[in-house]
Amino acid sequence: MQRDHAEPALEPARAAEFNWQAHSILVVDDEEDTRSFLERALRPRCGLVEIARDAEQAARLMARLHFDLLILDIALPGKSGLAWLHELREHGFSGDAILVAAEADLDTAIAALRGGASDFILKPFRVDQILNSVRNCFQRAHLARENFVLRRELAGLGGEVSNGLVGRSDAMQQLREVLHRVAQTSSTVLLLGESGTGKEVAARALHEMSPRARRPFVPVNCAAIASELIESELFGHIRGAFTGATESRNGLFHYAHGGTLFLDEIGELPLALQTRLLRVLEERRLRPVGSEREVPVDVRIIAASNRDLATEVAAGRFREDLYFRLAVVDILIPPLRERAEDIPDLLHHFMNLLTMQLAVPALAIPEALLARLAHYCWPGNVRELRNFVERSLILGAFPPEAPNLRGDALLVGTELSLGEVEKRHILHMLEACGGNKSEAARRLGVSRKTLERKCAEWDESLT
Repeated sequence: MQRDHAEPALEPARAAEFNWQAHSILVVDDEEDTRSFLERALRPRCGLVEIARDAEQAARLMARLHFDLLILDIALPGKSGLAWLHELREHGFSGDAILVAAEADLDTAIAALRGGASDFILKPFRVDQILNSVRNCFQRAHLARENFVLRRELAGLGGEVSNGLVGRSDAMQQLREVLHRVAQTSSTVLLLGESGTGKEVAARALHEMSPRARRPFVPVNCAAIASELIESELFGHIRGAFTGATESRNGLFHYAHGGTLFLDEIGELPLALQTRLLRVLEERRLRPVGSEREVPVDVRIIAASNRDLATEVAAGRFREDLYFRLAVVDILIPPLRERAEDIPDLLHHFMNLLTMQLAVPALAIPEALLARLAHYCWPGNVRELRNFVERSLILGAFPPEAPNLRGDALLVGTELSLGEVEKRHILHMLEACGGNKSEAARRLGVSRKTLERKCAEWDESLT
């Protein structure tokens, strides 16, 4: 085979802008010269490069190693490269593939691209040709991950990006210091606190201050996904893995690769899935549903719960080994009633944010209102304050009784316990919604599953 054997080294500036070492490649070609040529060009640059002479040998390598990219000759002995690639796609391989051929017509090139190839190159090829093709494949994969994460984030937040850590109280200053210190490590973090305190905001801050800040941040609410679907949602699945799986799909671990996966309300995970998650955390490898292949993962886990997980462990509802694996560093997010001095800052922050989103004018904030808000117990925490501001903007005025709840039963200084305050608040919201649990959960800023669990704990017979 005629080719340009000159192998120009990448210039330092170009090498710095693309992390070759983070990627793995499998070269499959029956020509020894081609295998040697590609191995010499790629092995000094990439984190892992393996070679195989046919599909059978390549399949054995793929059974024990993960590859981001295949460089595959179409005319392999035995099973053709195109037929083998089609088979791989059928079994859930989601990596890129570059097909090469000594000669081909337009129909062959079209068949290659329709068969799942990312690029098609004719032999003989130069080093810069193959390097450019490889780089383009990896950059497209990176952009696809980022686009998926962004679309999911915008859909879930209604276009709102992170609120940030708002407030100048001592509690918030201490929280910022702890988050900044922990962010520089790769340790798993468990965020604890009441519902609505801003655990996702803290998780985003951890990610944005970490070395992974330029990679994806993927939040997932474990309570909002049906138990029979959450395994596929996290780990992905191959086609035919279960009824309705008409095509293979990557999981959220895949899209969080290199970045952070935030598992909110992790206490809601079924026990069987807790076992699988523990294995992924310990081995840094996962297996998509229905697949026989394991895939390495490079993801930092931040988990959160408004439950006391130690109590859940004692009750047998949460795995003790997973609890200790998650709580390498545990951080308590303070409730709003313990940092009432932050209410003015939060009020102005939400006012600025929501006037733009709702396209309505801002409201004047009288001092008397701030005084009433400062003495309210805020069982729904920061989320409840945000909902209060949004409701007031929509109505065009702050309600005369602020917040617009049975405040006389909820003010700080009464003899009610916090649990009783929470119970009265939730039951009042259910009453205001005519018993509609979905609407009450939306107004409270919690999942319907969490609301039903609370009602079950109180043994309320609500319809």
